[in-house]
Amino acid sequence: MATGRTHRPATRSRGIPEATVARLPLYLRALTALSERSVPTVSSEELAAAAGVNSAKLRKDFSYLGSYGTRGVGYDVEYLVYQISRELGLTQDWPVVIVGIGNLGAALANYGGFASRGFRVAALIDADPAMAGKPVAGIAVQHTDELEHIIESNGVSIGVIATPAGAAQQVCDRLVAAGVTSILNFAPTVLTVPDGVDVRKVDLSIELQILAFHEQRKAGEEGGPESGQDAAQEAGHESGRPAPVARAEAAAAAAADRKGPDGDVPAVMPA
Repeated sequence: MATGRTHRPATRSRGIPEATVARLPLYLRALTALSERSVPTVSSEELAAAAGVNSAKLRKDFSYLGSYGTRGVGYDVEYLVYQISRELGLTQDWPVVIVGIGNLGAALANYGGFASRGFRVAALIDADPAMAGKPVAGIAVQHTDELEHIIESNGVSIGVIATPAGAAQQVCDRLVAAGVTSILNFAPTVLTVPDGVDVRKVDLSIELQILAFHEQRKAGEEGGPESGQDAAQEAGHESGRPAPVARAEAAAAAAADRKGPDGDVPAVMPA
């Protein structure tokens, strides 16, 4: 089986838009579930609903793959699984290194979905000498001093960074210098990389903050726009101040309530 260093996916050379590439794993996940239930064919509407997109967008995405389905029958599930897997490069063996074997790194190492999706955890790496040799998910942790040798000997082109923020850029620089061209970053920081290196960032705190924003917005909608105005007007009547002034003071007080522990940074702002 080919390794990740000798073959690259053909999506860019074939002109598939990045937005379509981002949706292909969603289709593959839905198709894999259908395949496991021995479903032979699926309509664009059914597959789109399972993937969480609209059917017109799905048909457009599949047109880039040269797959148009059969009228009255739909799409062949097994063929689409193969076609999307091939397009994403998942019919190859992609050796991956995980750097930073704390709680998050260990959880990633123990994730059972890598192997079934074409990824092989080739090495676990940590800067703590006390971690060296300890087994995690059946793999002995190796010290960061071995990073370059590990990447070269395993033909690694994908690295996962699960270190604290302060160490992430240095680890990134070493990965890139050793030949890694794709990085999945779990560290809460923005990495700087040269052209030709792809970085995907996963930040759970940011996703939670976005959800908090929507929850706050929904709570405000449930209260109704009049509620804030009524409160301001009532405050104005009680104090004898004009309603516009009372509203401005109420808004300032609400902003103050949203300040963080230091008193000058809103609590929902990213670190």
